[in-house]
Amino acid sequence: MTTPVWHSDDLAADPHARSDKAQKVRTMFAAIAGAYDLNNRLHSFGLDQKWRKTAVRLAKVKPTDDVVDVACGTGDLTELFARSGARSVLGLDFTPEMLDLARDKSVRARTRTADGATPRYEHGDATALALGDASVDVLSIAFGLRNVSDPKRALAEFRRVLRPGGRLVVLEFDEPTNPLIRAVNRFYTHRIMPWTATLIARDGSGAYKYLPRSVETFLDRARLSEALKEVGFAAVAQTPLTFGTCVVTVAS
Repeated sequence: MTTPVWHSDDLAADPHARSDKAQKVRTMFAAIAGAYDLNNRLHSFGLDQKWRKTAVRLAKVKPTDDVVDVACGTGDLTELFARSGARSVLGLDFTPEMLDLARDKSVRARTRTADGATPRYEHGDATALALGDASVDVLSIAFGLRNVSDPKRALAEFRRVLRPGGRLVVLEFDEPTNPLIRAVNRFYTHRIMPWTATLIARDGSGAYKYLPRSVETFLDRARLSEALKEVGFAAVAQTPLTFGTCVVTVAS
């Protein structure tokens, strides 16, 4: 078992308000990297890849597009973009252990088929992207915005690097608006998933207690839309998925 990162006192308050959030998140993801994909598949009942495919479809990728996937993790969304017909695909993440897994996954994918662009994977910070102004056509972030130390600063960075006509695609968990479905979803994500995911990952960091709490205390879809407009995005479209348990937001 790994060393605790998130304690009960941390999660009783708003974890997004902590000054050491970035370091805690990086340490947490390093601890669970090896079991990350397995837990995603099991605890989303296989829907996580379907959600990512929907995000890629809504991005409306063109053959001339340069795509950047921020907080790429083990590269699931990045690899889907690599097969979308984009000109180039770059995956960025804050956690080296996640990037190592993404690179291995990419090599296996290229061994099976040569279709699509070959993605690059690099270390990157969503709040300070090492990318030029107006240099990207599509920028995506899946289940990662709430883990950023300063989400609104990251949104401003995303706006800075997008070209005119560029699209930001945010795939993020949300709480269903239907009270009954919300109650069932909350019971599952707060009571069942943390226990089973922790066992599978043999995790002592508290990652799977932090994750549902981070959704509960983060921007909901309405406040995310407002935040996007505040940093300069003019058009925002949102598509709820699976009873509203997650939402794809496309901003331009």
